[in-house]
Amino acid sequence: MAESPITQPRAEPNHRVRRRAAASPTVKLARLSSLTGILFAVLFVVSLVLVHRTPTLSASDADITAFYAGSSTLLVTVGIYLVPLAGIAFLWHAHTTRLLIKSCTPSPSAIPDGLQLVSGILFVVLLFAGTASAGSVALLKDLTSAPLPSADFVRGMLAVGYGMVFIYALRGAGMYALTTTTLLRGAGIMPKWLALVSYLVATFLLLSTVMHPAAMLLFPTWVVIAGLVVFIRAGRVTEPAASERQSA
Repeated sequence: MAESPITQPRAEPNHRVRRRAAASPTVKLARLSSLTGILFAVLFVVSLVLVHRTPTLSASDADITAFYAGSSTLLVTVGIYLVPLAGIAFLWHAHTTRLLIKSCTPSPSAIPDGLQLVSGILFVVLLFAGTASAGSVALLKDLTSAPLPSADFVRGMLAVGYGMVFIYALRGAGMYALTTTTLLRGAGIMPKWLALVSYLVATFLLLSTVMHPAAMLLFPTWVVIAGLVVFIRAGRVTEPAASERQSA
C-alpha cells in the first residue's frame, strides 16, 4: 500500500517576511521616540512646576524678600537640577524622531527638516538659560552664604527668565511642533486629525503671549500624544526598499 506523501508546512510568502523585517527598525525607532517623549514630558513638567514656585513678576518687594528669606527655595533648586535632564531627554526624543522620519522618507523636505533640527536645539538652549536665570537667586541662597540681592535685582532676573522661557523658548517649541508635524505627515505616519490638532497647537505656541506654566505645559502634552499615536501607526508603515535608500 503506497504511503501518503508527507506534506511540508507552507512557507510564508517572501514578501510578507520582507515586510515584517523592514518594519522592525521603524517600530523600534517609534517605540524609542515615544518613550523618550514621555520621559521628557515627566521631567519637564516636574521641573517647571518646581521652578515656578519663585515669586512672579508682579509680586511685591515684601513677598520676594519673604520667599528668599524662608526655606522654600530648596524645591526651586531641585527643579533647576531637573531641567538639564529634561533637556537631554528631549534631545534624545528629537533625534530618534528624526531617525524615524528618515527611515520612512530617505529624502525628507529640506526646509522643515533643517528648521526642525534648529528649533529643537533652540528650545533646549533657551529653556536652560531661562530657568537658570529665574532660579539663580535660589541657587545663590541654597549653595552659598553670600548675602541675598535686593528685590529689584531678583525681579530683573525673573524678567529675563520669563522672557527666555515664555517668549523665546515657547516659539522654538512651536516651530518644532510645526515642522515635526509636517515631516511626520509627509512620512505617512501621522493621521490627518492629529496633524490638524498639531498645527493648532503649534500656532498657539508661536503666537501666545501668556506667561504662565499652563501655556508651556501644552508642548509636553503634545509630545506625549503625538508620540503614542505615531508608535501605534508606525507598525503599519514599511521602510523603503534598500535600493531606494541607497539612491536617495
